[in-house]
Amino acid sequence: MTMDVVEIQKIIPHRYPFLLLDRVTEIKEGESLVGFKNITIGDNVFQGHFPGHPIYPGVMILEGMAQAGGILAFKSMGDMTEEEAAQKVVYFMSIDKAKFRSPVKPGDRLEYRLSVIKNKGAIWMLKGEAFVDDKLVSEAELKAMIVDK
Repeated sequence: MTMDVVEIQKIIPHRYPFLLLDRVTEIKEGESLVGFKNITIGDNVFQGHFPGHPIYPGVMILEGMAQAGGILAFKSMGDMTEEEAAQKVVYFMSIDKAKFRSPVKPGDRLEYRLSVIKNKGAIWMLKGEAFVDDKLVSEAELKAMIVDK
């Protein structure tokens, strides 16, 4: 199953400039998700991080992971309608074991690979990894809860 940005926006509330997931290329409900963000010099964050030496901020990589994790959690909750999904939101409870291994720069395709570590009801624990050209650039464990708005 793939999702484009229009389908992604039906599930998570983020919008430009804070929507950090361009496409989902694979979802295995209850198990894993693969998606990506194309990093371009046109991203607003590069105006200040860092002028003359553009590096995509680690906190934005983690937020992209979180957004991908939210999609995985929503899509894993059975046959939720668009209307039902519109009444829910994902709150992140914790980010643990975050590591940044290599800088991400304009022109990179940041691929997110999320997998479910554990799920109990509305609470999800996920392993997130971010890759550029199959090289691990960041990883973290994310914990989230799906709640009513």
